[in-house]
Formats: sequence, C-alpha cells, structure tokens
Amino acid sequence: MQAMNPVEQVNILIVDDEPRNLAVLESILDHPGYRLVRATTGDDALLALMADEFALLVLDVQMPGMSGFELAKMIKDRRKTARIPIIFLTAFYHEDQQVLEAYGSGAVDFLHKPVNPPVLKSKVAVFAELHRKERELERANRRLLELNASLDRRVEERTAELQASEARLREADRRKDEFLATLAHELRNPLAPVRNAIHFLKLRGPGTNDVQWASDIIERQVSLMSRLIDELMDVSRISQGRIELRRERALLDDVLADAVETMQPQIDGAGHKLSVLHPPGKLAVDADRARLAQVFMNILSNAAKYTDPGGQIEVRVVRDGAQAVVSFRDNGIGIAPHRLESVFDMFSQEEPALTRSRGGLGIGLSLTRKLVELHGGTVTAASEGAGKGSVFTVRLPLAEASSEPEPEAPQAEPGVPAGTLRILVADDNTDAAETLAILLESLGHSVRQVHDGEAAVQAAGEFDAELVLLDIGMPRVNGYDACRRIREQPGGAGRTVVAVTGWGQPQDLERSRAAGFDEHVVKPIDIDRLLQLIASRLEGSASDRP
Repeated sequence: MQAMNPVEQVNILIVDDEPRNLAVLESILDHPGYRLVRATTGDDALLALMADEFALLVLDVQMPGMSGFELAKMIKDRRKTARIPIIFLTAFYHEDQQVLEAYGSGAVDFLHKPVNPPVLKSKVAVFAELHRKERELERANRRLLELNASLDRRVEERTAELQASEARLREADRRKDEFLATLAHELRNPLAPVRNAIHFLKLRGPGTNDVQWASDIIERQVSLMSRLIDELMDVSRISQGRIELRRERALLDDVLADAVETMQPQIDGAGHKLSVLHPPGKLAVDADRARLAQVFMNILSNAAKYTDPGGQIEVRVVRDGAQAVVSFRDNGIGIAPHRLESVFDMFSQEEPALTRSRGGLGIGLSLTRKLVELHGGTVTAASEGAGKGSVFTVRLPLAEASSEPEPEAPQAEPGVPAGTLRILVADDNTDAAETLAILLESLGHSVRQVHDGEAAVQAAGEFDAELVLLDIGMPRVNGYDACRRIREQPGGAGRTVVAVTGWGQPQDLERSRAAGFDEHVVKPIDIDRLLQLIASRLEGSASDRP
C-alpha cells in the first residue's frame, strides 16, 4: 500500500488570558497539519512571534496588561511580523469604530465568543493553506535562484573552457603557420644552389646530351618542389585571410595560355595530347592573372598526373550568359561518385597513401577552389566513375564590356642585360652563395661573396657594391640589421639591396620594407627575376649619370 505523504505543519499562535479558552481553541483546531503554540499574555505572544514563523495569530481582544489591539499594533510595526494575519476573538460586542480599529491593526476577521467551531476551522484552514502555498512559492523561488546561480556558474565555466580551447586552437594554428613558414624556408634554401647551378650550366651553352638531359630533369624537379612549397604557403595564407588578389582586366585566352605554357613540359613528358578550344570572341575577366593561371595550372597538372601515359586532355572555353565556363576533360582514372566533392578537401588523394604513385601533397585542388571563390566563381568535378575520366568545370563572372582595345601582351623573352655591376652575395649557405656568385660572374659581373651579416656590412663598403643580394637568416648579424647598417654607410642609400631568402610570408615582406630593402625575393631565385633585378639596377645607374 502506498504511504500517504505527511501533511506539512504550519504554526498557529493562539493567545488568551483564560486557560480554559485556550483549551477550547486547541480542541477545535486539533489537526495534524497544525502546530498550536499558546500564549496567555501579550508579552509571551511577542516572544513566541520573535522565536518562530507563524501562519496565523488567533488573538483575544480583552487581556490584562496589553490588549489584543495594542499587541496587534506592535506586531504590525515590526518587519518580521507585519504580514501575519490576525483573527480577533471577543466576548463583547464593540462599536463599529472598534471593529474598524481592529481591522486597521492587521485583523483579517473578527469573531465573537463562544466561537462557532466550523467557522473558525474554515477560516484557519484558508490561512494555513495560503501560508503553505507561500512557503512552496518561496522554496520554488529559492530553488529557481539556486538553479540560475548554478546555470550561471556552469555558463561561466563553459565560457572559460571555450575561451581556453579557442586560445589553444589559436596557439596551435599559430604554431602550424610558424612550422609551415619554417618548413618552406628550410626547403627553399637547398633548392637555391641547385637552381643556380642549373642556370650556370645553361648559360655556358649546350653540353653533351647527357648533361642537357640531366639539367632538364633537375630543373623540372626544382620547379615542381618550389611550386609545392608555394601551394602549401598559399593555402595557409588563404585560410588566414591574408591573400589579396591584384585584379585587372585580362583576356581569358591569355591567362589560359600562361597556364598551358607552364604545364606543357609535364603534359608532353607524359605523352598526353592537349587540345584547347576557344570561342570565336575574346572573353575578358576581372582577375589576378597570375592567380587565375595558377588555378588552370593546378587542374591541368591534376589531369596530367591522373591520366595514364598517352592520354587525351581537352580544354574548352565557352560563354554562358554573364559567365565564362572553362572545362578540363581527361580520359584518366576517373573519380568515384562519393569522392566528387571531397577531392577539393585539403590533403585529399585519389589513391591510398601506400599505393600512390602519382605524387603531390593533395592541396592543389583545395587551393584551386579557394582561389576561384576569391574571384567570385565556382569549380566543380564530374566523372562517370573509376576509369572513365573526369571533367573539372570553372565558372567565372565576365568583366564588363570595355570600349578600350585590349593591350597586347609582350612577346619578347627577357635577355641578358648589357653592362656590368659590382654585386655582393651574402648567404651563410655556402653552396647557395658560391653557385649564385659563379652564375653572376658568368654573366660578366664583378662579384664578392660573404657568409655572415657582419662580413656583408664590411664588404658592402669596401667593395662599393652596387647590388647587394642579402640573405636574412645569417650568423653574427641578421639580414635586417645588416641592411640597416649598409644604408647608414657613405653611399649606402644609393645601393640596391635585395633580400634573397627562404622566408616569404607577408610579415616577412613587411619587415624587409621596414629594414630598407628595395626588393624581397623568395628562394630559389628564378633566372628571369635575377636578370630583371640586374636590368633595373643598370637602368638606375644609367639615369644617375650626368
């Protein structure tokens, strides 16, 4: 049998100077839900009220020493007891004025003796239940306050946890970026002397077929590794929102020609046949020409890589309303349906790592999507399944029509500039310094090489260098401080100082500018870029002559 819940007791104070009247009240109000407390004087009643909490006061009016009215007024004036309801009991009939006085002193009812038990019971029951409800409400309010306080504490704890987690993620992201920048620097440094040596061999003129064959292979692999490093850094920059497009009005045919020219050796090396189909009219886009060419290069590289030797690659350009659509179709290994979207994820590879034979870091297509989206376009992949080739489609908004004729792209290849310079090469990587010095000497320049920052500062003044190719990370004095000190020398402001370094993050370029460098070139330096630097210095020297 289910046990009944006990009735919550409430305190009721009964006050009467006659013990027999108190006994009568106790018999009438005998109930398991009431705890009856008796008092025979006003003073005793006040002591009881101060000691405990009461739901109701049943108070005789006529008492010696302190009447019920006087006690009621004292109760009303005290904060703790002001709200206690009072039922007055009297054996005498009072004038209306006295009744009003009773109600004014806190009475909720006025009953005459002898008391009608059912009436008294009913009235007491009402106030006892009201008191219980008030208690329940107070407990509920306290519980609600406790819950709110607990929730506030939990929110504060959770907020602190999230802030700590966010701080850890920011720190991990910072360390990742720092690691990638350091990795790029360390990988670029050994590539520099390799590329310098290749440029030197090519400048010496044609050698044996074996030497030419080996040189071509090394140059392709250096270019490939440089491109992989650049892609890795580009993804990091885009994820941080630190890449900016240098937009200009460009013909889509020219951008695509840039990409094809760069990728043709890889496509030819795999024995693929490439066909490019253009629309009759010229389509112009508002784009960063170099970055958009990078997009097309990545897709062409992907097609060449995942198509077996002797494959077919078709590039088709069409206009679709206000958009240019460039599709790249191949008959390669294809893409499984469930992989069509994930191929654009970072480090995604179509082949398992242990069986992969086609190379790459799996970041090219991820970078491609990010760059296309920065141009306001989209890129999608489609395939009928494994072994059935794939199609990558790039959609780009067309530039607004212009009445001005499109500028013709310069066709002339950069040549070796006429004239000689005094060039200082400073690099703690001995191989990099020596190969770059030999390359420059083969071009007819007078070259001095040093391997630390202090020696660079001294040699710049003694040698009166016109062009200083200065590494950043060097012993004794770093490249930034060395550049500042070179600028402070007599004639230092007239020297062309170029940072040639493996550090290529935006903050590295900013530090270079602040230190006084004229240019910032990332290793391995390309021969065309080197010739541009020399030509620019030669032109500046010529303009300074009287």
